[in-house]
Amino acid sequence: MQNLQTALVILGTLCLTSTSGYKNGKVEKSCESMMPDHHSQPNTTASPYTVTVNASKFSPGDNIRVTVSGSGHFEGFLIEARDASNPDGPAIGSFILVDHEISQRLTCNSIEGSAVSHTSNAKKTEIQAIWKAPSNAPPTVQFLATVLAHYKIFWLKVPSPVISQGDVTPAPPQSTTEMSTNSASTSILPQPFTSEGCGKSKSCLSDPVGCNPFVNTNCFFLSYSTLGQTVLFELSGPAQGYVSFALSKDEWMGDDDTYLCINDEGRVSVETAHTTGRKYPELSSKSVLTDVGWRVSDGVIQCKFSRSIYTPQDPVRFSLNNSYYLFVAHGTAEYGMIHRHKRQPLISSYPQIISGPPAIMTGSRSPLLMKYHGALMLIAWMLAGSVGKLMAVYFKSDWPEQTLFGQKIWFQVHHMLMSLTVLLTAVAFVFPFVYRGKWSTRAGVHPYFGCTVMILAFCQPIMAAFRPAPDSSRRWIFNWFHWGVGNAAEITAGVSMLSGIGQQSLLLPYPWTTGVLATFVVWTIVLKLVLTLHKRGVIRKAESENEDELPVLSYIMGDVNRNTKFRVAILAVFVIGNSAFCISLLAAIGNV
Repeated sequence: MQNLQTALVILGTLCLTSTSGYKNGKVEKSCESMMPDHHSQPNTTASPYTVTVNASKFSPGDNIRVTVSGSGHFEGFLIEARDASNPDGPAIGSFILVDHEISQRLTCNSIEGSAVSHTSNAKKTEIQAIWKAPSNAPPTVQFLATVLAHYKIFWLKVPSPVISQGDVTPAPPQSTTEMSTNSASTSILPQPFTSEGCGKSKSCLSDPVGCNPFVNTNCFFLSYSTLGQTVLFELSGPAQGYVSFALSKDEWMGDDDTYLCINDEGRVSVETAHTTGRKYPELSSKSVLTDVGWRVSDGVIQCKFSRSIYTPQDPVRFSLNNSYYLFVAHGTAEYGMIHRHKRQPLISSYPQIISGPPAIMTGSRSPLLMKYHGALMLIAWMLAGSVGKLMAVYFKSDWPEQTLFGQKIWFQVHHMLMSLTVLLTAVAFVFPFVYRGKWSTRAGVHPYFGCTVMILAFCQPIMAAFRPAPDSSRRWIFNWFHWGVGNAAEITAGVSMLSGIGQQSLLLPYPWTTGVLATFVVWTIVLKLVLTLHKRGVIRKAESENEDELPVLSYIMGDVNRNTKFRVAILAVFVIGNSAFCISLLAAIGNV
């Protein structure tokens, strides 16, 4: 147990580290390049931060105060001293901390304290450190600082004035800003995308089907069109952090060619990535995109870009002459870093040749097997199971002289409906395992409720097969167990359905589908209460007190059949109502 806890702590720490952007400032891996491992390029605009020193001359052993400050807050930093004639060389000298709470020393170039970084991502406007000049210091020294406003917005190697030993004339400072040779030029889109031309000049995949992103802000939209040896992609969708799409060789996430449009405080970065399994996408350091444009308005993120059909410079990118399934996903992002999408991606119904003729594609956010799973469970427990149980509880005394296939009517109807319930539950139970191929670790409590329902449902026919004779002294034991397990199965099935409609693989529209299920539960309780009161004579007593109507009712219905007809009427209302609830949810599943 202790080993398990230790492993979980280590795993949690690794996960935190991988998603926090080294908030603790332990960035020794960036000593040489001073480049944060944040899967993004440095800002190339004028830096709002400056690096200043308190002297222009130094001698070995001198202490030089270095200050990083700016007009705005910053969360992270990395400061080093380097040979001014070779700013790409190793760090030199060592630092003394001024404020231990917000700064710490790092070991770079095998020299303890040769760099200074942050201790947390707390916002600050200034940081100071003391640099102690070594005995082997070069003639001229320049301090460089990488400063992070936040995760994906940072300035690389912001330089200080050059300081020199004795009478050495400082050399002209060399450029220290690393420009990305792979970054594509970007522009802001003047207006939203449109679905005009879908199926004629471009291929389109949208959710809801046929929506137009030009007028519908709730429209998820992907289009692409071929021009020569390049393909133009357009992506749009309402999202707080990012929208993305992927080219996949199958209907499973993993080994996919992925493209992300990430909103970072009103500015969108367009990234290429590759997914391995269900892990965080591995962003590419190479850009194969051209003609990049973006737009953020009314909560909708839009971006476009062009890509060559073949990209030999980046072999991870797929050839667009082949056919792929298309995935469209969205989710939240923080400081330009995406989080796992909480909703199932929109997946095209069939693979499509990207450079092929224009087409209007259809897609679904729910796999077909999961739709079957949900539909069969709803039919089993909202119709077959609920009506079958109602027959056993309230109709045993009805039609005493009539039989169906040699048995009392209530028993045969109950037996057939409950057998159908067990059969539908068993078939539906298998589908998620066929789809996933294993136990789902991200489905919360729903699989546990589902397994409980399956076990309880199978217990009922097993108990019925070995039930004692009606006149046996042990018959009451069976009756209580049969009643208890049946009620437990029905209640657990209801909870399972409530948790199931919110699953990623079958995320039905909220909140109205939850309202339908909640209303179904209340509806069932109310009608069973009416039948219970009637069975105990409360409603019949109220009827008999109306002496004027009693003769009329006796004449029309007959004294013997009046109670049966009342219960049959409630049963009819029960079946019609349950069918309406079930059909509305089945329609929702069909539209996912």
